[in-house]
Amino acid sequence: MPANHPQVERGSGTVLMAGLAAALILLLAALVLLVQGAVGGARAAAAADLAALAGADAARGLRNGDPCDVARVTARRHRAELVGCFRSGPGGVIVTVRTSVPVPGVLPEATGAARAGPPQQRARPPPRVHPRR
Repeated sequence: MPANHPQVERGSGTVLMAGLAAALILLLAALVLLVQGAVGGARAAAAADLAALAGADAARGLRNGDPCDVARVTARRHRAELVGCFRSGPGGVIVTVRTSVPVPGVLPEATGAARAGPPQQRARPPPRVHPRR
């Protein structure tokens, strides 16, 4: 062994590589958790959107059934659970839903919310009065 490498450092490269491997494994595990959370959130949001649209169609008479029951069936078809359903607006044609989707691993359930119905009526702005010059 050369004189400038003391015996004390023998095997330190192995310890360094083991530490780097452990850090890399932890980073990959964190990345997997983030991806699982993002996918779960997207699934919950998509299920909420579709359930709200189906419920709003039923509320307007475009589809048979109770709007909240239709929303529940639609959410279930997308592997989500309907957590809440609320009808509002004139004649109850606006449907607001909340869904939850189980996320594998240690993360809590992902949730989504959506509202569907006819567009809101906006008040017309008052006419502009142009001053005379």
